[in-house]
Order: sequence, then C-alpha cells, then structure tokens
Amino acid sequence: MSASAGPTTPPAFSPTGTYVPGEPWSSGVRRGPDGALTVAGVDVRELAVAQGTPAYVLDEADLRERARSYRRAFEAAFAEVGAGVDVYYAGKAFLSVAVARWVHAEGLRVDTATGGELAVALRAGVPGEHIGLHGNNKSDAEIARALDAGVGRIIVDSLVEVERVAAASRARGGAPAPVMIRVTTGVHAGGHEYISTAHEDQKFGLSLATGGHVATGTGAQTEDSPAMTALLAVLAHPELELLGIHSHIGSQILDPSGFEVAARKVLELRAALAQRTGFLVPEVDLGGGYGIAYLPGEVALDPDRIAKDVAASVAASSADLGTPLPRFSIEPGRAIVGPAGLTLYTVGTVKPVRVGGPDGEAGSTIVRTYVSIDGGMSDNIRPALYGADYHAELANRLSDAAPVLARVVGKHCESGDIVVHDVLLPGDVRAGDLLAVAATGAYGRSMASNYNHVPRPPVVAVVDGGTRVLVRRESEDDLLALDQG
Repeated sequence: MSASAGPTTPPAFSPTGTYVPGEPWSSGVRRGPDGALTVAGVDVRELAVAQGTPAYVLDEADLRERARSYRRAFEAAFAEVGAGVDVYYAGKAFLSVAVARWVHAEGLRVDTATGGELAVALRAGVPGEHIGLHGNNKSDAEIARALDAGVGRIIVDSLVEVERVAAASRARGGAPAPVMIRVTTGVHAGGHEYISTAHEDQKFGLSLATGGHVATGTGAQTEDSPAMTALLAVLAHPELELLGIHSHIGSQILDPSGFEVAARKVLELRAALAQRTGFLVPEVDLGGGYGIAYLPGEVALDPDRIAKDVAASVAASSADLGTPLPRFSIEPGRAIVGPAGLTLYTVGTVKPVRVGGPDGEAGSTIVRTYVSIDGGMSDNIRPALYGADYHAELANRLSDAAPVLARVVGKHCESGDIVVHDVLLPGDVRAGDLLAVAATGAYGRSMASNYNHVPRPPVVAVVDGGTRVLVRRESEDDLLALDQG
C-alpha cells in the first residue's frame, strides 16, 4: 500500500493453500492452511530456523521463467520485423555466480557495470563474447581486464574514454576492441530523478544535443553533438571497432512510449552517421528499465506487449529513414530478478505511536504501529534513497485480528530507516513473528551495506522444495577481518 492510500483493507491471502498471490510476489509463493508462507514448496518458518533472518529468498524457477519470457518475447517480435535481438541481463540489479549461470543457461548474455561484476560473470563461466562492460568512469585496470577477457562490447561513456580504450587496445596489438557509444537522448523516464538516466544534466553518456554554430571558411556550420563527435572519433581509430550505439533512458519505467521515442532518436543518429561517413553501425542497444509491480494492484510491463510495440516502432522509424534495421539488444535486470525475490525478517519491538491527523487539525490523531525488524536500510536502502514503496505480509501464521496501520522499520540509528512506509498488518503482530517483504530481488543485496556494522544477509535460492545458499551470511569475523587496527 502506498503512503497516500490510507488504512483500507489490504488484499488477503486465501487460507486454502491453493491461492497464488501473484504480483508483487513470485509465482512460487503460497500461503498454507496454517497461515505460513511457502516459496517453491519451502516453508519460510523452516527457512528462518535453518538460515536465520534477515534473509533474501530467491525463487529460482520464477527468475528463470522471467528470463525466458523476455528472450522469447523480444526474439519473436523482432523476428516479425526482420531484425535480430540479444537480451542482456543487467547484473547491477543483482549478480552472483549462480544467477549469472542461470540467466546464461536461459539464453541471455550478461551486462556488467564494474570490474567486480565482470569478475563474477567470468567466474560463472559466461564466455567473454557474451559479456558487456558499462561504467561512466572505468579504470584502466577494468578496461584491460575486459579486453583480456575478450568481452563482446565495451560501452564507451565519454570522449576521453575513446582514447583510453584505444590506447589499451593498441598496447595489446590484437583485434580492434568492440565498442558502443552510450548516448543521452533527452527522453526523461523512470520512477525517480536518480534513476532517470537519459536527460542531459547527469553523468551518463554523450548528448545528442548540438552546441550551436561554429564559424568555418564557408560560413556558419552546426557544431557536432558530443555523441556524433564520439562516433567519429571511434571510426578514426583503427584499434577500435564501432559495434553500435547504446541508449538507456531510466529505470522502473511503466510507460513504454519512452522506449519508442528514444529508439527513434538513436536510429536518426545512426542514419546521420551513415550519410556523413558511409558507415552504418550494425547494432543498437535500447537499454532496460522495464518496471515491475511492488504493491498489490500494480501491473508490471508485459514483455510481449513492450516487445511488439518497440519492434513495430523501430521498423517504422527505419523505413522512414531509409536504412536497414540493425541488430538490437536490450538489458532487463530488475524485471527478471526483482519479483523473484523476497526478504524474510523477524519482528522485534512493536510500538504504537500517536501522530497528528492527516491535515494537522487540533485534537485529531491517528495511531501508527511501528513494527521493528532485524534488518533495515542496510539490506534495503531504496525506501530511504528513493522513497520506494514495498509491501509486507505476516508470514508465519494466520490472524483474525483487525488490521492496523503499520510502518515497518529497521534497527539502524536513523529515523529514515524505513522498509515499508505504510501497510496494514494484523493488530496482534508481535515479537517473534516473521514478515515477508515482496519484490526485493533487485537492488536489495546489490546495494546492501554494513551500516552500524551489521553483517549483510545471505541469499538463499529455493527450487522444488529445496534450498541452497548462493551468498552466505556475513559474520562479525568478516567485518573484523577488514579492520587492521
């Protein structure tokens, strides 16, 4: 429930054990007759005993099916218009050795944003040619590692990086380094300013906007955009292979029109480069950012719909421009791993707090029940960072108590340490109960910290009634091992 929704009755799980909750939960979540949640046949109470809490729980079958759905939807839709497409899993959402293996087994490639993510993908056995390397400030070591691993593409993010990749490639004396130029299209999309990545006033990419006019011997001439300048610079370097143009407009996008507008702009740039140089770049990457449901009643972007809409749009744009279709690629991350995960917590302190009325009128109060859990902003920073909304459910038992307006908060020394801003929970919620927070597979563990020296939780995979630890829980020994005194 969003903060503005007010205290209404939340969607309830059926006690029959046959009801599939649906979004925002993974497809493997059920509630049994005794009220306990199960994930892929695993009772969360047993999981809590075996692994402790907090714990990230990842539904392997659900994740794999989402990966397959995106690949199949885009392959089918783009084949209809005569174009090929590759689907890259955006590892920044969450990457582990097992997850990299799963998505690659489902036919996806892997997109990495740092040397660390690249190391994980390589450890998983993903071939270098199926890996891309992003980053607005790649180190020389990261560029060298990517070239030595034979990555399929390096996404260049600045003019100076063109020279740095060229120098690294020249030093190796091998085949030209395959690069894409990341451009900012000016299309604003995404759920929050911090995750909207295609407007000009931010750190990513090279703008399509021109800088005005410059004087030449034959009069005034329009100055090249930074994006065009970078493309021309790559073509001037024999050590580089211009593989394509890359665009990423934001994250948690629920309106598909932004993808279509951005794709048109990128295809126009491709056509302009071809008209000027005779070189038609072979690939265009349309990025990711496909939105998911975080709350009951929300609807995620449908892979089939977005694939068909974007494919039709790029086909029409290419026809208008008189250029053949390139090969395309996309980069879903959150859309694959986000709904596949939940976080399991144990309740500690429960504290009813009287607060002012919604309009601040004198004498008007409401009671908000603060439900403290054994994790918090160190395992899910998104509510504090973005104001992100999540949904929680009592996970270990049934309750017929009347619902109360609750705020799920963490154990950290910050008043902003909130995991769920407003949700209705049973009025008898108490210490020792388990709470499950839905759709935490993306940007939970990957953005986790050790704030207040709290060890990070484990990532536990569940499939066919069994569990496997993918990333173990950190210990105090892990924390102290880094402290050299």
